Amino acid sequence: MSLPDVLAPDLDVLFCGINPGLLSEARGQHFARPGNRFWPALHLSGFTPTRFAPADQDRLLELRLGITNLVDRATAKADELTAAELRRGGRNLAAKAEEYRPRVVAVVGITAYRTAFDRRHATIGPQPERIAGSGLWVLPNPSGLNAHYRLQDLADVFAELRSQLAQPA
Repeated sequence: MSLPDVLAPDLDVLFCGINPGLLSEARGQHFARPGNRFWPALHLSGFTPTRFAPADQDRLLELRLGITNLVDRATAKADELTAAELRRGGRNLAAKAEEYRPRVVAVVGITAYRTAFDRRHATIGPQPERIAGSGLWVLPNPSGLNAHYRLQDLADVFAELRSQLAQPA
């Protein structure tokens, strides 16, 4: 079973997770684990008017936001994925960006991004390259297992992306 994308043409941001967790796959909802900070960070950064729950994911489309994953295979932890799976996921993400044309693709997870796109020295934030014509950002992994970022730190980086969207192209 694979977790369906929340996707439409011409989104402002297509958020790209690493892969579904087991609970996300079971519920059919992105970032469904209670300790995941994606939904709170999205709200605190101003992307959503209220704090959405995973069950509200389809409402993102009304805000010109979407979600996909690099890899469809669900795992308990992202480090169970192989480098080959992540690289294949990077190619699949480029194909989705080509087809749907979001303004920005935001990969949520620096380590997965580095592997998927062979960018060993990439840092959090906007990337110099584009993906199929879309701007490219890397955001911290919002998993509760990522102790490097507190919720407010995550929200601040998400807010940087949001403020860039407000600037004229």
